[in-house]
Amino acid sequence: MKAAYIEAPGPPELIQYGELPTPEPKTTEVRVRIAASAVNPIDTYIRSGLVAANLPKPFIPGGDFAGVVDQVGGSVTRFKAGDRVWGSNQGMAGRQGTLAEYCCVDEQWVYPTPPDVPDVDAAAVALVGITAHLGLFNRTNLTAGETVFVNGGTGGVGSMVVQMAKAVGAKVITTVGSAEKAELARSFGADVVINYKTDDIPAVVKQATGGRGVEVLFETQPPSDFDKTIDLMAPRGRLVVMAGRAARPVFPNGPFYVKCLTMIGFAMFNFTADEQRRCADQINEWLAAGKLRASVGMTFPLSQAVAAHRLQEENTLKKAGTLSGKIIVTPHA
Repeated sequence: MKAAYIEAPGPPELIQYGELPTPEPKTTEVRVRIAASAVNPIDTYIRSGLVAANLPKPFIPGGDFAGVVDQVGGSVTRFKAGDRVWGSNQGMAGRQGTLAEYCCVDEQWVYPTPPDVPDVDAAAVALVGITAHLGLFNRTNLTAGETVFVNGGTGGVGSMVVQMAKAVGAKVITTVGSAEKAELARSFGADVVINYKTDDIPAVVKQATGGRGVEVLFETQPPSDFDKTIDLMAPRGRLVVMAGRAARPVFPNGPFYVKCLTMIGFAMFNFTADEQRRCADQINEWLAAGKLRASVGMTFPLSQAVAAHRLQEENTLKKAGTLSGKIIVTPHA
């Protein structure tokens, strides 16, 4: 099969494109003929060595996938050949990734694709959708009528947070960096869109909430100034942090406890297959009902995996601002 792979951790330019043996599914695995995979920041961290991992050699990066089951292991019960499926959680914990024509995946990490949902969309919502769902509902128990603030309402996780919060009847305030991104955020359902380059964020948030602040603040960027963050929050609000492995911001203890706030940190990969499947089930309901849509920023063929990883790093690490939505890689023409 064709695959994009590395022999050792390093920069994007170490990714090779060529032939590797087509994998055979183990007893609890399905083999998926991949139609689309998505690139996430964690994929680049693992590939570069920024996140230490015990990688098979050669190693195929990539966590997200969508495609068709073409073979199943002897103990598989949930799927059969011909089923359209999607999922995440590959390319880590010793598992090969998804930048290839085929990938063998344990059935616990696989979900059915709704009939009218394109493979590209299913792959694009995989990791970011499950992450947003865990943060909003497993960790903060968001309810109708509450107000959510999320940084970057057109980004991978941010666009999912906007749409999921609206799906359950919450009000959403988000930030963007351009007029074009503002229109996109509004199309996702955002009630208040703030241009962080030109607008006074605290003033807009206070006006939009009647001076109360937001009940849930979903921080998709590495936190740098908790004083400003806490000022945006309502009493007894919940602050979600899920980015910035190396961030070490000063923490304003007094304002935090006086407001009776809660800070919640989480990483998707610490949640069980059953917990993530519950997220996937609701994501499928929303996808099928048209309440959730993918945000795709750029698509590359598998042969250009180097360029796909480079673009992700430029926007994640260097803040280039040249990407809205997910990077998709398609193995087949």
